[in-house]
Amino acid sequence: MGNDNNSPLGVGGIRAMILAAGLGTRLKPFTDNHPKALAIVNGKSLLQRNIEYLQQFGIKEVIVNVHHFADQIINAIEINKGWGSTISISDETDAVLETGGGLQKAAWFFNDDFVLMNVDILTDLDLSAMIDQHKKNNALATLAVTERDTSRYFLFNQQQQLCGWRNIKTGEEKPAPLSFGEGSGVRPKAFSGIHIINPKIFSLIKQQGKFSMVDVYLSLCADNKIQYFDHSHTKFMDVGKPESIVQAEKMFR
Repeated sequence: MGNDNNSPLGVGGIRAMILAAGLGTRLKPFTDNHPKALAIVNGKSLLQRNIEYLQQFGIKEVIVNVHHFADQIINAIEINKGWGSTISISDETDAVLETGGGLQKAAWFFNDDFVLMNVDILTDLDLSAMIDQHKKNNALATLAVTERDTSRYFLFNQQQQLCGWRNIKTGEEKPAPLSFGEGSGVRPKAFSGIHIINPKIFSLIKQQGKFSMVDVYLSLCADNKIQYFDHSHTKFMDVGKPESIVQAEKMFR
């Protein structure tokens, strides 16, 4: 484990960040005493599973942000020698910075297209295919999505370009208002918590401190190529609640 930016790049120069700083309130009571990153699915923590998932695609240089029970995550990484990967830590113990602020704090780690992913998702998405599409389209960011029911959707136009966001429970839309549905050409897609991002995004981010990547994307999508990669045919699980661990154990051995 390290915290400098002089370690060698992974295969093809791709590095990754795993977002593990969240409070994990949906996973209570486990997260009353542990970070959600260390929730166990069939004998392996979510963090270990995602480190090993990235290794399948030759990605062994990873940075993990920590806040809630940060010491437990750091200890697990040290004891297990990063499960075979070189893992750096982005320390957010003073204040959790959300997805955007957390990524911005770790900007020093990246100098090529990189993977950003939430620690509490499990999938068998073909990351190589997603990276290939991202590079072929010369996108600023490519977002993994599926056709599934959720309360919040990214909205894309017919060119697969991000054009908005909607919370169907509250009716909130950004930028407001956006009509979508049959005949509008705008399609809702459920985000899977995996991004491929070009590092030039860091020079475009105007937000500071604590902020969401959703707001970053919505502020940049009018002038930059932010597209989706649909993996509806793959296994996917948001391991956010205790009952979803039971489901995950049936899906991921």
